[in-house]
Amino acid sequence: MKRTFTALVFFALLVAGWHFGRDYMVRTHRWSPVLVPSPESVARYLWENTFAAEILTPSGVPEPNLNRWLLFLAAWVTVKRLLLGYLIGLVAGVPLGFLTARVQVARDTLGVLALGLQGLPSVCWVPPALLWFGQTESAMLFVVVMGTLWSVVLATETGVRHVNPLYIRAAQTMGSRGLHTWRKVILPAALPFIVSGMKQGWAFAWRSLMAAEIYVTILSGAGLGYLLNNGRDLNAMEQVIGIMLVIVAIGLLADKVLFAPWENFLHRRWGTAK
Repeated sequence: MKRTFTALVFFALLVAGWHFGRDYMVRTHRWSPVLVPSPESVARYLWENTFAAEILTPSGVPEPNLNRWLLFLAAWVTVKRLLLGYLIGLVAGVPLGFLTARVQVARDTLGVLALGLQGLPSVCWVPPALLWFGQTESAMLFVVVMGTLWSVVLATETGVRHVNPLYIRAAQTMGSRGLHTWRKVILPAALPFIVSGMKQGWAFAWRSLMAAEIYVTILSGAGLGYLLNNGRDLNAMEQVIGIMLVIVAIGLLADKVLFAPWENFLHRRWGTAK
């Protein structure tokens, strides 16, 4: 309860600072009111494009809101793309990480490649994706997979290589061999590193998808990245800030739902929980 109250006070102070700071800078003509939206205008945009069944015109006359549920639909399109690309990156990245950790030739080749490509900005994958796949969902999927794959490979490799050899020798002394050693010894010991790589891969996947949705225009669905870029084109900063807040909210929700349970389990398993 205390932590929740502290967080609410903190964010309330942030919004208050945003409101009064923006108001002062606009009144002193240091900022343009068009380029720096107020919290109220951002909240109005979020409401009108999510829940409001009708909106008021400047003259006060209500009219049907054709954009109702727009943010929910865009968020759903984006999350579907994100989850699919992220899962493909995980399914491919974890076995490749095991391979590079245990086979010297793979470490000297695939491991070096992963290290180099992991540092490549996600937006760099957009031009080849457009040339290879065109304005399609496959182009977006490719960019997300490339953003996820290499961080998962490196994290898995690091985790496996940091497993204490005493654990493996002890298990082998008690008769553990082959796949049993991998499942019961190596994988559990490397799991903290793998989960850390999964979180990093999720962050890279988000960045990759936003770059893809901004630059890849397709008719199969407008995601949050498209709305973000559309707000920029229209100089609608309340839309830009609103979409950014939606992206932040989805990221926080994903952390609580996908990764926090794993981290809590690992803390209890390894005796580091308070």
